[in-house]
Amino acid sequence: MIEVVKRAAERVGGVPALAKRIGVSRQALYQWQRVPSDKVSALARETGIAEHDLRPDLYGRSREDRTPSYDDDYAAWALHQARLLRTGRFDELDPENLAEEVEDLARQEKREIESRLGVLLQHLLKYMVQPENRSNSWRATILEQRARIARRLTESPSLRSYPGQVLEDEYGLARQQAALETGLPLERFPANCPFGIDDVLDLDFLPEPGREAI
Repeated sequence: MIEVVKRAAERVGGVPALAKRIGVSRQALYQWQRVPSDKVSALARETGIAEHDLRPDLYGRSREDRTPSYDDDYAAWALHQARLLRTGRFDELDPENLAEEVEDLARQEKREIESRLGVLLQHLLKYMVQPENRSNSWRATILEQRARIARRLTESPSLRSYPGQVLEDEYGLARQQAALETGLPLERFPANCPFGIDDVLDLDFLPEPGREAI
């Protein structure tokens, strides 16, 4: 008796019970080399065994065992790769795309630092040139960006020097955004970053009016 029929019989209480449920003789069950196509649906209905497990040649592989395409269904592909890793099926992995995704994780960390640094610089500039508009909201935003950058650097120590590396690039955009948000001429903001990276990331540092003249 083939293995899938044995499993089906165990689910319903034995071979006689299975034969009766699907309308065949016990002898037929022992003789099957594979489940006849006209009995697949009945066997699946009576035992709960999926049709694709009874006749994979007719119904294909189960959804979990299929290999999703990286290009056609990224979410399914990612879950499938995780399942392969956890079950040690390394020879079935998609190494090229998997390596690219792992590399992108590092790029994402850098992009988050860049984004938060830009917001931080923008608010430091506004805080510096508009002392009359200073608010707890500005101070809260400055604190939040610093704290989140610090968390990223703690989790990824290899990126500790990265904020300093991109400081001037991020400052250029922050300067333009600060001018747009405040409605002030761009010339009111220093052409080069007036803050050192240590001050920028210092939780206690806040610029004073007149710093823009430095």
